[in-house]
Amino acid sequence: MAYNPNKELKLYYSIKEVAQMFDVTESLLRYWEKEFPIIAPKKVAGNVRQYKKEDIENIRLVYHLVKERGMTLQGARQRLKDNKETIVNQTEIIDRLTAIKEELLSMRKALDYIT
Repeated sequence: MAYNPNKELKLYYSIKEVAQMFDVTESLLRYWEKEFPIIAPKKVAGNVRQYKKEDIENIRLVYHLVKERGMTLQGARQRLKDNKETIVNQTEIIDRLTAIKEELLSMRKALDYIT
């Protein structure tokens, strides 16, 4: 997944950009928008979706529950309804650990190159 929550974000992203961040299809994002009320991009002329940072963070939560944890949509919806804060904390921890892992692998590669 290419999404990096620590990267500086633009004000608005297109559906194509968001789909690329999560390596999902645009149609899946539109479907999730119908299934999860927390995903509510701004729609401008011609129903063009504009995603804000908040929308992207909410997509990250859904992605984590559905794609990474393998939950059903109903299960993910219920989990977000019951305890969104816990999910937010878990995804932040996972993101930090992933960044640490990438940094360690980079250091290891540099050390292997030196020796």
